[in-house]
Amino acid sequence: MSKYPELIDKARAAKVASRELALLKTERKNAVLQRLAELLLKNAPAIIEANTVDVNAARKSGMKEPLVDRLSLDDKKIKGMADGLKMMADLNDPVGGGNKFWVRPNGLQIMQTRVPFGVIAIIYESRPNVTVDTFGLALKSGNSILLRGSRSAINSNKELVRLIKQALGQSGVSEDSAALVEAMEREVVDELLTLTECIDLVIPRGSQGLIDFVVDNTSIPVIETGVGNCHIFVDESADLQTAVDIIINAKCQRPGVCNAIESLLVHRSLEGEFLTRVVGELQKNGVEVRGDETVQNAADGVKAATADDWGAEYLDLIIAVKTVASVDAAIEHINRYSSKHTESILSNDYENIRKFTSAIDSAAVLVNASTRFTDGGEFGFGAEMGISTQKLHVRGPIGLEELTTTKYVIYGAGQIR
Repeated sequence: MSKYPELIDKARAAKVASRELALLKTERKNAVLQRLAELLLKNAPAIIEANTVDVNAARKSGMKEPLVDRLSLDDKKIKGMADGLKMMADLNDPVGGGNKFWVRPNGLQIMQTRVPFGVIAIIYESRPNVTVDTFGLALKSGNSILLRGSRSAINSNKELVRLIKQALGQSGVSEDSAALVEAMEREVVDELLTLTECIDLVIPRGSQGLIDFVVDNTSIPVIETGVGNCHIFVDESADLQTAVDIIINAKCQRPGVCNAIESLLVHRSLEGEFLTRVVGELQKNGVEVRGDETVQNAADGVKAATADDWGAEYLDLIIAVKTVASVDAAIEHINRYSSKHTESILSNDYENIRKFTSAIDSAAVLVNASTRFTDGGEFGFGAEMGISTQKLHVRGPIGLEELTTTKYVIYGAGQIR
């Protein structure tokens, strides 16, 4: 007997609703997204009030400030969520799109078309904007969604899901299309991962521990999203002022997110004035620098990096810095230690850029730009379900098309085999 009958009821209702969503016209989906955008802006004070309860509790528990930043909502972030929903409404509906069609010699007409998965369960930590972003993507791609956020964001998530259900109801779409799993016990996740008859896809979005737990404890298909040990490599041909600006942005703008850099590699020819300068700029911005011997000699206050630092995701104002002899050495280091999320090369050497972008085994590789651009909104998706670091069935930001699968429809005229 289930310890969480409410979870079972919500999952079953989501399954029923998913069948309605699979047939829902694009105009109806867009109406829900537009209505929710309006409700978010109209109810911003109530959202912030609920979020303040979560933020105060997080600070009282000792949560680090970069992680508090991930948890916090304000008028700007709420407007960003609303803008993302409006962008999704303007995007092409992936359902029924991407069709391939051909005719066999026997006259069979074969079509491959895109269809929703059905019910998506997302298990995520801290960030309440994920609640709105992932609902919007699920709805536009024709999927129901079960939302299991973290204890730290429970009040924010309850308020946001209240508005989601209001938007659904006011638009004549089943409110069961989205459901918040409110029970916070670890055992509820255990049970959720057994619901193979209701849930078609699970997406864990958070720490490596969460991702590993989900992968190890379910037979439901899983898309793994990205722990972000992201790197920047500064090549000897880089524009050095641009390099400093990009590095500071990639590390300091929001250090608690997965596309912030955790490691910096600098070509050995730049170990003099440039290395001293970039370490100093990082320190001025409150970053603790951990480096190899060359980096320690370049500036005061640099701590010795350990072997663990090269593979770390700090989610904090900490960075590991290493000097390398060549682009090949940078590639070797990154492919060894990276979490396969995002890497960037700062260079004006075409051959080094070509080699780096071809040889790096990560979901996103940037050239002369901050790693902070690996993001569904920045890619024009409106938002993303997460950043997939696996290779099947999707890699990189998970947008609308990636939340569909395919099926074949075959038209015949009495053919038999």
